[in-house]
Amino acid sequence: MKLQIRHGAITVWTTLGTVTSGLGGARAVGMAALLAVALATGMSGCGRQPATTSASPSGHRPASSIMVFAALSLKPAFTLLGGKFQTDNPGATVEFNFGTSAELANKLTKGASADVFAAADAAQMDTVIKADLTSGEPVNFASNTLVIVTAPGDPKQVRSFADLARPDLRVAVCQASAPCGSAVQRIEDSVGVHLSPATEESIGAGVLAKVTGGEADAGLVYLNDAHKAGASVDTVRFPESSDAVNVYPIVALKKASESVLAQKFVDLVVGATGQRVLSQAGFDSP
Repeated sequence: MKLQIRHGAITVWTTLGTVTSGLGGARAVGMAALLAVALATGMSGCGRQPATTSASPSGHRPASSIMVFAALSLKPAFTLLGGKFQTDNPGATVEFNFGTSAELANKLTKGASADVFAAADAAQMDTVIKADLTSGEPVNFASNTLVIVTAPGDPKQVRSFADLARPDLRVAVCQASAPCGSAVQRIEDSVGVHLSPATEESIGAGVLAKVTGGEADAGLVYLNDAHKAGASVDTVRFPESSDAVNVYPIVALKKASESVLAQKFVDLVVGATGQRVLSQAGFDSP
C-alpha cells in the first residue's frame, strides 16, 4: 500500500512508529509520537501493516486511489487515518495534498482534481460550495480554539488576551487571510483590544517558530499547534477565544473519481476512530 503526502516540494516517507521528513526533526518526532499514542490506544488494524509514503515516479494516480485536499493543520492526524483507511480498504490508496485552506480552495475552483476536501474554516468550504464542487452537505468534524503560547515558564507573565497589547511584548500572530489570523481579528473586535504584532505569519507553525526561536515573547495559535509544540512552549487559555472557535468541515467532491471510497474516507474522519485520532492531535469536537 502506498500513502502519498504532498506539501509543496516535500515528500514524506513513513512507516508506523517511524517518520522521516523534509520538514525537520521536531515535526518528525511529533508525528512519530502521535502514531505511537494512537497505536497504544488499540486502534484495530493500524499496526498490522506498515503504511509507506512515497511519490509516484510517473506522477499518475493508481487505480482505486483517492486524493484528499486537507488543511495543513490536519497533517499528523490525517496521515495516521490514511494508513487506517488503506488497511480497511485493501487495494485502495489515499493521497494527500496539504496546504492552507485558501490555497486548496483556490486550486479546486481552478480545476484541480480531488475527491475529498477538508478545510480549516467554513469560509473556504463556502468558496468550494459556491463553485458547485461538492457532493452533498459538508460535515463538521473538528474544532480548534486559539490559545496564547509563550516561552517555557512564561517569563513575561502573559496571563490574558489584554496582556498581548502591552508595549513591552513582541507578539506574533497569523496573517488576516489565514483562519488563525481572522480569528484574532474577531476577538479583537469583540473585546475592543487591538494588538500591534511584531510579526504576522502565514500559518500557525510560523508563529510557533517565532516564539520557540525567541523572536517573539508570545504568540496566538490554535490549540492543536500548541499541542504539537509540547514542552517547548507554555500554553495560556483565555475565555475570549470562545468568540472565535474555528470549525473544520469535510465533504466528498462532486467530480470524485472514486465516489464510494471518497465517502468512506469522510465516514472514517467523522466516525469514532477519526474523532479519537483528532482528539489525540489536540483538536476539540465540532
